[in-house]
Amino acid sequence: MSTPVDVDRTAPVLTELAIDIDAPREVVWKLHTEITAWPKWQHDISDARLDEPLARGASFHWAIHGMDITSTVYAIDEGSRILWGGDVNGITGIHEWTFTDTPSGVRLTTAESQSFAGDPVAADVTKMQALLDQALQSWLQQLKAAAETR
Repeated sequence: MSTPVDVDRTAPVLTELAIDIDAPREVVWKLHTEITAWPKWQHDISDARLDEPLARGASFHWAIHGMDITSTVYAIDEGSRILWGGDVNGITGIHEWTFTDTPSGVRLTTAESQSFAGDPVAADVTKMQALLDQALQSWLQQLKAAAETR
């Protein structure tokens, strides 16, 4: 597989959401890219670690809802965009985050695609879509709360 440059817009599960955050982009970017600190503000994540500098090709490990995930950074534009992805439990996920200045702070946009390699997961796409929608909405809300209290 070649290195992705975007989410898979043809994937069976695709979520795109955005939120406006009343905090400087630098604050939101720092919260979001300090991976080892995720469990402090993202309460769904029980563990997160990055053992190398955050850069294209770097891998990081995290645990959410009982799933241990290893993600690889596919692209990073400091302060404005990060794209990562990986495989877990038969799911190939590609996740993009973009940060755009607004008059009162930053607009954070996220998109994630999930493709499936196994029948049990592919059999319930509707449930997987609902779970991804809920997870990303929660992530955005928790990041907003953390950024706006700083």
